[in-house]
Amino acid sequence: MKDPKAQQRALLIMQVQAGVITATEAARQLGISRKTYYQWEARALLGLLEAVTQQPPGRPRQPRRPKERQLEQQLDQLQKALDQAQESQEIRAALHRVRQSMDAKKNAAH
Repeated sequence: MKDPKAQQRALLIMQVQAGVITATEAARQLGISRKTYYQWEARALLGLLEAVTQQPPGRPRQPRRPKERQLEQQLDQLQKALDQAQESQEIRAALHRVRQSMDAKKNAAH
């Protein structure tokens, strides 16, 4: 943390929480009202709670760049087209086998 004012606020909030100084004294040192101090303290404590909440393991996912997203969409479309082509080929092969079987039965009957 590089902001000296933020560091001062955090230090004073920790001192109040530890019972070293009062909220009134912290507000005075910061030049704010006690009400404003308590608002800052509440925000700080919520931020602390969020920071220490259990996170999923591993590195967080990085947002995808637009070009990568576009390429992934194209890849998905191509994969779907390939799957459909393979299904069509399998259907054609099955129809061919049925025709051959029917032709063989016709020839055997004559």
